Amino acid sequence: MSVLLAVVLSAALTACGTGTDKESTSASKPSTEQNTTNQTNSNQTADLKTQYPLTVKDSTGESFTFDKAPAKIVSVSPAETEALFAIGLDQEIVGVSDYDDYPEAAKSKPKMGGLKPNEEALIAAKPDIVLTGLTMADDEVKKLRGIGIKAFKTDPKNVNDVINDIELYGLITDHQKEAKEVTDKMKKDIADVQDAVKNIGKDQKMNVYVEFSPGWTVGSGEFMDELITLAGGVNVAGKTPGWHEISEENIIAANPNVILYSKNVVDDKSGKTLDQIIKARSGWSDIYAIKHDRVFGLDDNLISRPGPRVTEGLKEVAAAIYPDIFK
Repeated sequence: MSVLLAVVLSAALTACGTGTDKESTSASKPSTEQNTTNQTNSNQTADLKTQYPLTVKDSTGESFTFDKAPAKIVSVSPAETEALFAIGLDQEIVGVSDYDDYPEAAKSKPKMGGLKPNEEALIAAKPDIVLTGLTMADDEVKKLRGIGIKAFKTDPKNVNDVINDIELYGLITDHQKEAKEVTDKMKKDIADVQDAVKNIGKDQKMNVYVEFSPGWTVGSGEFMDELITLAGGVNVAGKTPGWHEISEENIIAANPNVILYSKNVVDDKSGKTLDQIIKARSGWSDIYAIKHDRVFGLDDNLISRPGPRVTEGLKEVAAAIYPDIFK
């Protein structure tokens, strides 16, 4: 597996640098099971207070019971770290991954490793819960559990899953009010974008090509593909599932109106930026997006991390596809 592909598949960890293959899982969505018979869905109540003991399941189907709100939390995924900070858990976070760079306060937290966390550091931190996302393979999660670490995994496939995960973190930590404020804002972002593009006819939709690592694009089943759809565009690679190598001939034939690329990626060998690579390809100069200067660089972290800023990424995608609508 090439380093460049690794960058793509671990994009949720970091906008540049290296990583490893993104795992494929079919785990169930996280769910909650209250241990009190009279508690209904607590995030629907006026006071939004979590009732303990609380039992929840993560995306692997593992059950976790909390007698009280976790006082010490480690996050080994930048998306989860952003979510925790967003709902006001700065003081409870006692460790983050080596890749965590947002918000600024995350940079000063103790580092706990990357795709393969530092087990000694995790044990020493004595966390009540360790949160990890789609970048950690299930077998690595099982390994952590085998040494007594309470590893809770999420695996969001779409924006709604991201919202549900943030609400779940709010439920677990008794920060439901703060989580609701974050997810309400995210839902409004989505509604605003969808409302703005609702009158675009099917034959008027822009064809979009996205490339976040040289020679690789994204198809169906990934939330980056969903962002293009929510923004009123049509992903020219959408008929193929997941991340996959491109066929240059197929992209030329698709003649996308808009090309989106990672402005954070620089090829290690050539030193070229991704847009320079794209524009230099043989035969690509006649593609509509290149001829009409509709090639836009986006911040990886906004659209590759399934966290609270993903709807900010959605707005950037929408503005790139339909600049006249999103001025």
